[in-house]
Amino acid sequence: MSASLIYTIITISSLGVAAAIILYFTARKFYVYEDPRIDEVEEALPAANCGGCGYAGCRAFAEAIVKDNSLDDKFCPVGGNDVMKTVAEIMGLEAGDQKARIAVLRCNGTCEFRPKTNHYEGATTCAIAAMNYGGETGCQYGCLGFGDCVDACDFDALHMDPETGLPVVTDENCVGCGACVEACPKDLFELRKKMPKYRRVYVACRNEDKGGVAKKSCEVACIGCGKCEQECKYDAITITNNLAFIDSDKCVLCRKCVSVCPTNAIIEENFPPRKIKVEKEAQPAES
Repeated sequence: MSASLIYTIITISSLGVAAAIILYFTARKFYVYEDPRIDEVEEALPAANCGGCGYAGCRAFAEAIVKDNSLDDKFCPVGGNDVMKTVAEIMGLEAGDQKARIAVLRCNGTCEFRPKTNHYEGATTCAIAAMNYGGETGCQYGCLGFGDCVDACDFDALHMDPETGLPVVTDENCVGCGACVEACPKDLFELRKKMPKYRRVYVACRNEDKGGVAKKSCEVACIGCGKCEQECKYDAITITNNLAFIDSDKCVLCRKCVSVCPTNAIIEENFPPRKIKVEKEAQPAES
């Protein structure tokens, strides 16, 4: 073996050793300690990375929990209370129970009730269409029907109904992550308290126009008449900007407001059929 080859091998080996030593001390110098509980918390989470917790993903959520050493204002809607209890055990904290939420579409402006007045030609996304104009109907508050909410849902809980032109929520699949809420430029989705058997009563309208204008653009629009608010004994209904709203945390599902709504803007879902009262025929007077 020639001397030049030996010198080359020694030089390269020396450079390799020197580089390894430099990298070692550099890594030690700039080492950032990471709490091992972050990995434990992340492993306990459902790995949905949906952003429903308000953070970029499960890893970011786990980092926030460990950094703050608190579960205040932190909740995983996908995992629910069971997952948060597991996280609390890892952190040595206590987790309070939170009410599960489910997405609800506050628009009932189907093709039947809200006829088209024009035809849109452009990018078929709600986000772009909403920036350009009010919609193909007389209601500028209603659903545009291009399905941005469906695309945003990672849990197969939304699909477009071709007959009504509106998105439909599959209750059993909805985890209340809020992705549809963020995706809808018309702010039509709301996360409401999940009630037994998915029963709910809500105002399926976002139209803030005055009564006559709202009714003209959609047959089932809320006209802000206030009859529902007067009927409710639980202070669950408020009228703001000509529009009624039912607070799901206060509503007891008595459904009295449904009966008094003159435009059928208040929807009741997943209830058994109402019993029809049969009036007794008047008995003829005895002579």
